[in-house]
Amino acid sequence: MSRILAVDDDQGILEVLQFILEDSGYEVKTISDGHQLFDAIREGQPDLILMDIMLNGLDGRDLCKHVKSNDTTHDIPVIMISASHSLGDVLHQENAPDDFLAKPFDINVLLSKIERQLAA
Repeated sequence: MSRILAVDDDQGILEVLQFILEDSGYEVKTISDGHQLFDAIREGQPDLILMDIMLNGLDGRDLCKHVKSNDTTHDIPVIMISASHSLGDVLHQENAPDDFLAKPFDINVLLSKIERQLAA
């Protein structure tokens, strides 16, 4: 069973993600504070990270760069989620997220992106 770490400061979004992903057969851990990201990674060894861009004073893009530039976490696929940003221009830069999903998102698109990243 693949493990997914969902990071969003909106508890409602986390609850929806957890329900959808667990219903689809994934093991899910959620955190609402980006400062806890690396602790959560160490504790749960996720196979994929879903992360919002806006995280209560933190920028998820910066957190993604730290994940992707770290020797122990750089292979973990990261899908960024945002209602207010587009990442099309940064997806191909160094230490960029592996994919992007705009809010509100279609459940089937979300699951398709996750499956594609886990299969890569």
